[in-house]
Amino acid sequence: KVLKKVVKSFENGLPLKDLAQIMDILNLSAEKVKEDEAFIEPICELIKLCGLPFQKKKLSDEVNYSVTVSKCIAQLGCLMRVPSSQVRIQICKSIIGFYKMELPKKLLPGYQPTSANYKIQMAELGGLAETLVLSLALVENKLTEKLWVLKALQHLSTSGVNCRHMMKAQAASRICLYLNGTDPSGQLVFRSSEILWNLLESTSKKEVVNELSSLECKPKECGFTMLLIVLATFTEVKIPNPLLKGLKFTYSHEDFEMKKLLFNIIGIFSKDPHALQLLSENDVMPALLYYVKPHKKPGLHDWSAAQYEELQLHAIAILASVAPLLVDKYLSCQANTLLLVFLEWCIGQDPFFGQGNSFHGTGGRGSKLAQMRYSLRVLKSVVSLYDDAVNVNLCDQGAIECGISKPVDDAIVLEIQANTLFILSALCENDVHRKELFRYDGVDLLISFIQMDPKKLHSGLGHNRLLFSALDCLSCVIGCYIAEDYFLEKQGIFFLLDLLAFKQKNLCNIILGILSEFCDNPKTVIHISTWRGENDQTAAKLLIQLWRQEEMDLGVQRDRYGRIADVKSPIAGSFQKEQEVVPVPSGCPSFAIVEISENIRAKLYSLLCKLGFDNLPGLSAKDFVTLAIIRRYIDFKVGEVWSEVCAELKEEFRPTGSDEEILKVISEVSENVGKMVTAYQTEVLENHHHQEIHEEKKTYTRIRAVHKQKEMAKKSWEDFLTRTSNYEALKKAKRLQEKSIEASKSKLKTQNGAFHSTDIKGLGTTVGSGRLVTVESTPYHLVEGPLAATDLPPKKISFSEGTLKKNKKS
Repeated sequence: KVLKKVVKSFENGLPLKDLAQIMDILNLSAEKVKEDEAFIEPICELIKLCGLPFQKKKLSDEVNYSVTVSKCIAQLGCLMRVPSSQVRIQICKSIIGFYKMELPKKLLPGYQPTSANYKIQMAELGGLAETLVLSLALVENKLTEKLWVLKALQHLSTSGVNCRHMMKAQAASRICLYLNGTDPSGQLVFRSSEILWNLLESTSKKEVVNELSSLECKPKECGFTMLLIVLATFTEVKIPNPLLKGLKFTYSHEDFEMKKLLFNIIGIFSKDPHALQLLSENDVMPALLYYVKPHKKPGLHDWSAAQYEELQLHAIAILASVAPLLVDKYLSCQANTLLLVFLEWCIGQDPFFGQGNSFHGTGGRGSKLAQMRYSLRVLKSVVSLYDDAVNVNLCDQGAIECGISKPVDDAIVLEIQANTLFILSALCENDVHRKELFRYDGVDLLISFIQMDPKKLHSGLGHNRLLFSALDCLSCVIGCYIAEDYFLEKQGIFFLLDLLAFKQKNLCNIILGILSEFCDNPKTVIHISTWRGENDQTAAKLLIQLWRQEEMDLGVQRDRYGRIADVKSPIAGSFQKEQEVVPVPSGCPSFAIVEISENIRAKLYSLLCKLGFDNLPGLSAKDFVTLAIIRRYIDFKVGEVWSEVCAELKEEFRPTGSDEEILKVISEVSENVGKMVTAYQTEVLENHHHQEIHEEKKTYTRIRAVHKQKEMAKKSWEDFLTRTSNYEALKKAKRLQEKSIEASKSKLKTQNGAFHSTDIKGLGTTVGSGRLVTVESTPYHLVEGPLAATDLPPKKISFSEGTLKKNKKS
């Protein structure tokens, strides 16, 4: 009776100041229900009042009473413990009333209702949603009460704050557990699915998925997953199944769309480890492999050519996800054989006009490119497992001999080629016999890919992926001397160095690793030494330039001449120097060791060791300065490791006197190596400076000689002009010439010899006679003179008889 009076007093709404006392009354009354069910009705009436707007006297009451109100609203969820269906349903109705606020007919004198969203905000603050989720366990076997709780949670889940509270109580898994329940009204699935959707949108998707992925939450428990899988495969696998009794499948557009959705569901299930057993048990693999064959001419009751192609491509795309998970099924169905035969059809000349209608058929209209593209994706997915059984089976079927075309500027063709190269790489990487099968045709194709124009790498079509696949596929060559020699014969090392010369960061690391492996073949070093790049650049100079660029990127200290600036840390970068010393277990590499794999300096050092550090052609003084550092790379790296050891010891221990002395000596040795290299670098620079000065002097000497020659030529020309224009000067020059001639004559007179004068009588030129003299022939009557004296015997001339007769006639 007292409770009924309280209800009557507050029939128009509960004042905020009295709310705490009302909740105390409700809690006390809830304990009495077990003894007397007469309390149920007044409790329900009081709870019903909680659904009306609260009453406030001042505007500030909402804030002042917020903590009290939030706790009181949270208590509503706790009242779900009352073992009464009426009470529980009324609690849910009152909570739903928060979202459908209706003003009372009358207001208390001096009071006004709180704002429309006030209760919603207080419910979020008090965590009502979490308590209500926990109450699901109390109504698990009572459908009506469960539906009311889900309805209340459906309203609460529209708030992100409430969703986070719900996830604390594992709402996703709890709600999913009840999907299996019987519900003639259909509200159970409808309301549960909307709550789950709100949780996915408003909270951590990963957290929700993890909850739903638990075995207890799987609709596998109710056979729903199995039913979907059987539906997806029942037209391809003709196995009677009681789940499909009386089901008829047509070839209408609606059934076609449903078939695609069912295939898509299989793809989704393949990402869930709990569904793999069902996929294996229900013949998903043979159903998908059913489409790995050319489409025959459609019959009257069959898919059209366009529909079949779309389903075919969809099925093969799903197969790429499922095959790696069901390897045993894949092998038992002889999938490798089916795929290789299908690829032969794709490569063959049989006429086929692809429709290219669907997403999977993009770029394949009028061709078999789409089929080839997705088939190779399947092979790539299973080869990526590096499973011996799969790879041996593929090789036995002749996978290595499959054909590859030359690079084409088409995104789909480039993807096909890249995937094919990846498959070949995975098959041949660790088997010399397979590498021998690959060698000639394979090397020719790799050379054509490596010769790609680097400008195409940024085209967006996939040339970069193809080039990286080709470089990766060189593992099919390395380790087999026959294939290596053929690669060298085809100038493959030259093409690799040409690519390296472009100095693209993402390529350098890979190419340097490949060159280092090739250097195990002694012929490779000769090829590297012979290579010449742009401006006659040698391989050694290129490697040294890459070293300098790498050190610049790492922030290694060098002076303006390239010498070591810090002898204590000669090769440490700026980031490495900033690292604090952190003691690590003996099996864990320190930062100095990890740093080796994070840049290309170790590979550059390895290659230059193979080339040798002496007698390298085409290097400048700056290159020799850098080469001195590279030569001592291992010594410097050992010094870094010892430095870390010393620092770690001092962090945790105090070395003994002898140990400390040894560590000091080791540190000094490392530092002395740096000083020695610095001294050598200085000597190289000084020698180069002296050489430059010497060359400069020689250059100046040549310049002076040229200038002197020009001055002499100018003076000669001026003298010539003077003689031409001044007769007196000409006569003077003539006299000087004659005097010079006389002075040059021999003082001894020739006995019995003819004298020839060098003067030309009647000469009218202004130029002196030259050194060429014209001598007149000796007159015939002087032949018996001195010119007749000769040691040569007289020449006898014989005539034939025929010749004499001719002379007589003439």
